[in-house]
Amino acid sequence: MPAQAYPGKECVCQHRKPVCDQTCVRDMLDTPFYVACLKLTSRRCLVVGGGEVGLEKVEGLLACAGEVTLISPEAAPELERLATEGSIRWERREYAGKGDLEGTFMVIAATDDTEVNIRVFDDAEERAMLVNVVDVPPLCNFILPAIVRSGPLAIAISTAGASPALAKRMKAEIADLYGEDHARLAVILNETRGWAKSTLPTYQDRKSFFEGIVGGEPDPIELIRGGRERELLDLIEQAKQEAEASLAA
Repeated sequence: MPAQAYPGKECVCQHRKPVCDQTCVRDMLDTPFYVACLKLTSRRCLVVGGGEVGLEKVEGLLACAGEVTLISPEAAPELERLATEGSIRWERREYAGKGDLEGTFMVIAATDDTEVNIRVFDDAEERAMLVNVVDVPPLCNFILPAIVRSGPLAIAISTAGASPALAKRMKAEIADLYGEDHARLAVILNETRGWAKSTLPTYQDRKSFFEGIVGGEPDPIELIRGGRERELLDLIEQAKQEAEASLAA
């Protein structure tokens, strides 16, 4: 079952039961999540809680160019350093309520105070904002998957909260399979997108063109791995010429 929910544990969600009876996560694994990649550049992101978990969430937001504000009376040394250098804004106080969410795109609560977490969730839900209370699935309207990153490549792994340990294992396995070579191919193909949009008239034409390169022979990944990138560029140029000739025929 998802984290933070098992019989006998103190309730940490909005149901405020004397002990957890799993009411809040009974249907969690049947929930279909809409998977999306969010652009956080220059968007205000709020983290409530300055411990090690809060640091992890702050670092993740900074990696995506979010403008991060931390609200916490105290903070881990690394968070203090980030605030001192100006990478984040630190408000050294307790969460005050809805006003703290003004102008905020996303809020992540990483405190060990259930009442604070519930307040953050309720306030954010009232504003139809993105909110995640760490390790408490029923206090989230989005969840954070494990991410494999390499250049522009980002692969998300989610078990819907069922097993973070499994997601971690899968992350390591996927990182071994898809890394710098695939990221480099993505960059190379992106450089051809402008030509494709201006030359190939339909979405299906563009789709067929790129799929022909990615799934064709020789394998573009093997060319990159073998230090034969020049051959790949020549292959793409030849494909472009063939596509143009086909259009002109």
